[in-house]
Amino acid sequence: MITKDKISPTILSERIHSIDLLRGIAVLGILIMNIQNFSMPGSAYINPTAYGDLSGINKWVWILSHVLASGKFMSIFSILFGAGMLLFTERAKAKDNKAGNLHFRRMFWLLIFGLMHAHLIWSGDILVAYALCGMFIYFFRNMKAKTLIILSAAFFMIPILLNLFSGSSIEYWPEESYEQNMQSWLPSVDLINTEVSNMSGSYSQQMESRIPSAIFMQTFYFVWLTFWRVTSMMLLGMALMKLKILSSEKSNKFYLRMLTIGFIFGFAIIALGVYQNFDHQWSMEYSMFFGNQFNYIGSLGIALAYIALVMLISKSNRFLNFKKTFSSVGKMAFTNYILMSVLGIFIFYGNGLGFYGQVDRQHQILIVFGIWMVLLILSPAWLRKFRYGPLEWMWRNLTYWKIQNIKKESKSYF
Repeated sequence: MITKDKISPTILSERIHSIDLLRGIAVLGILIMNIQNFSMPGSAYINPTAYGDLSGINKWVWILSHVLASGKFMSIFSILFGAGMLLFTERAKAKDNKAGNLHFRRMFWLLIFGLMHAHLIWSGDILVAYALCGMFIYFFRNMKAKTLIILSAAFFMIPILLNLFSGSSIEYWPEESYEQNMQSWLPSVDLINTEVSNMSGSYSQQMESRIPSAIFMQTFYFVWLTFWRVTSMMLLGMALMKLKILSSEKSNKFYLRMLTIGFIFGFAIIALGVYQNFDHQWSMEYSMFFGNQFNYIGSLGIALAYIALVMLISKSNRFLNFKKTFSSVGKMAFTNYILMSVLGIFIFYGNGLGFYGQVDRQHQILIVFGIWMVLLILSPAWLRKFRYGPLEWMWRNLTYWKIQNIKKESKSYF
């Protein structure tokens, strides 16, 4: 007789390997953009002319990073979060667990982790947004895929409308509001020097920049952009899961069509945006509100193309070592995401090596490759002995309110 475990996490045999592979690639890809925030003043993330050299190789590194990575892997990660939420609640329900209670407890502890990450380590944290949006999308989980896609599109449009309205009304802004936006887009030398000095200084000095930045990200920026975009992608993730796209169950022809359309649509729009922004000399009036829409829209196409490509790789009988290694990174995505932040601040902040503001874009990419190698080596090595990453294990313990067995059982042949 089979008994149901009233409160237990997903066992290894229940994992969907295509999702682990996609998650591993996504968490590594996020670092391509996050490295800029680790190493340079925050304004350089949204306006490449705000800080650092933007000529020659550095310009091409920025363009390639922008076209290939900016917004793409964050979108994939959000899509996977929505799909994961759906899987989690369905499996909990199948085991007669109280899916709602487990889900909200899970999101509560993710929120705590995120707040600690943002305020104590790195202000660019996305976990707080995932926790809050994850609580919200729970109420949409039983909707049909078509309805979820329509809602996803509606949420996706909100930031576009907000930006277009704001950009069109600049001439009516009070002078104080205009100057405030200009300082965030192209900070003065004094503001830049203050941020560089703080982040290159002691841990307490870093707090002078980290705390205001974290609060801004979790309040105004969350309401203006992050909530709408992340919720949109999570809803899309649930739809793609229901349509069996993320579990690599569609035909190769389907994924090839999805890849082709996504790349053509995405690259065309983003390339036009790059041209337009440089043509407008990255002015705040254009690039902050109109110019950033090209990448916002085009990133969805590229993200879907990447998903299709990974599904094709997952279905293939080739690249077995590649898939195994990157899937290991995906199984430890939470741990690896935080570990990237720890490594980043150690390299760049004052309580580490202190290279903040001193590394140009072409050398930032070399550091990205170095951190990737660390994660690609550590993740498989850890999972050879343990079931979960250390933070995944802690999160499971707190979610199920029970200590989970982290060690793998040793195989016996006698």
